[in-house]
Amino acid sequence: MHGGRLRRAPAGARGSSAQAGTAGTAGAATDAATAAARSADAAAGLPLPTLPPIHGSYGLLVTGIGGTGVVTIGQLLGMAAHLEGKGVTVLDVTGLAQKNGAVMSFVRLAEPGQALYAPRIGTAAADAVLGCDVVVTAGREALSRMGPGRTRVVANVARVPTAEFTRNPDWQFPLGAMEAAIVDAVGDDSAWFVDGTRLATALLGDAIAANLFMLGYAWQRGLVPLSAAAIERAIELNEVAVEQNKAAFAWGRVAAVDPARLEAAIEPAIGPTGAPPVSRRLSGSLEELVARRIDELVEYQDERYARRYAAAVERVKAAERALVGGEGRLALTEAVARNLFRLMAYKDEYEVARLYTSDEFVARLNERFEGDFRLGVHLAPPLLARRNARGELVKREYGPWVFKAFALLARLRRLRGTVFDPFGRTAERRMERRLVADYEADIARLLASLDAQRLPLATQIASVPEEIRGFGHVKERNLKTALARRQQLLDEYFAERATAAAH
Repeated sequence: MHGGRLRRAPAGARGSSAQAGTAGTAGAATDAATAAARSADAAAGLPLPTLPPIHGSYGLLVTGIGGTGVVTIGQLLGMAAHLEGKGVTVLDVTGLAQKNGAVMSFVRLAEPGQALYAPRIGTAAADAVLGCDVVVTAGREALSRMGPGRTRVVANVARVPTAEFTRNPDWQFPLGAMEAAIVDAVGDDSAWFVDGTRLATALLGDAIAANLFMLGYAWQRGLVPLSAAAIERAIELNEVAVEQNKAAFAWGRVAAVDPARLEAAIEPAIGPTGAPPVSRRLSGSLEELVARRIDELVEYQDERYARRYAAAVERVKAAERALVGGEGRLALTEAVARNLFRLMAYKDEYEVARLYTSDEFVARLNERFEGDFRLGVHLAPPLLARRNARGELVKREYGPWVFKAFALLARLRRLRGTVFDPFGRTAERRMERRLVADYEADIARLLASLDAQRLPLATQIASVPEEIRGFGHVKERNLKTALARRQQLLDEYFAERATAAAH
């Protein structure tokens, strides 16, 4: 059974989750309306920016990803221009992308009575770029519309992963390189970067508000030659989430001129560091790292299972401490602490059930949604799911009734690995238990002959399980690669031992 994530429509996520299951909702109303009402006067008292002049025409490029409201931003700007009597053309370029693909809206504006001809913004002809997604904004097509000394850019730097992460599990979001590309195109004084998704979600409870937030930021920076009154009236005429969108626009204005006030407003929601709230600290000393995982393994299985983990880590710690001394970093111990936990806490039917019935999940669900809503989960249980032509398990949706089954499964998790475990005989579950035993055996072999010279190589061996990612057939593919690397490193480790013994 594959794990899951809450699905909302649309929440602006580019990345797909080919291996993770999804929980869906229908008929849900978020708390965004309440948050919007509380922030209705957010822009009160803000200074008015100097709106940019229109010399013949003004080109505003809106960039983003499908399904997040990029086209809506263009339509709102078009309506606002119409309300002011200005000339306007709006050209939406979506290509083959409907959901999560690159989308651009070319908005060209002119003073009343002035003609507009070609709707597309030419090379280096954009006066402003409203970047609702930094990846698209830093793409070749968008960069070609920017020109130094002319274009000003406001970009949302939310780390929305691209499809590359599904092919490369070690892929890193190249934010620095993308920011540098934009700055190179327009100059350091003409680019502003803000995590609009994080801020809008914290303020209004919904990531979909991010684009209006970015529009407010850009307007306050003087990138949009339209009045705030016209934009707000266009929002009203759109008749969709009016109060939320007006509040998002207002808070974007605040972010541009009074970030301290904005952070003060969101601190109760996201904390003074700007990070989303979590139930546990996710960083700290080695002792904290181990203690946190011991607690999680107690919840995952039982105290006996957690003691098995703690004892293994303590053996590694004692051996490594003898080699590096009292002040040296315990890199091998940290690798074992992370990776033994990764293997022991594999996500099976019982764990999926426990996570979906946990108090934390229910509390977060109730925080995000109110009213009458329906939950469903996409799963591929090995005992029930059918397989496709390649022999891979195929997910299907299970309705609200599955949560009652989850509640029962969660209580039965101590059957895991016993003769009474109905899921324990599948090939995948046997493989997961074997990985734990093999890893413990490998660590025991390493400790039996560990020395300072081969300590870095032992740490590499202990870190191999990091490569075993995903679920089902994806995990099987990654496992083959990881096992080959494990064997290669073990051969190298014991070859070095033999060489050292010979000398």
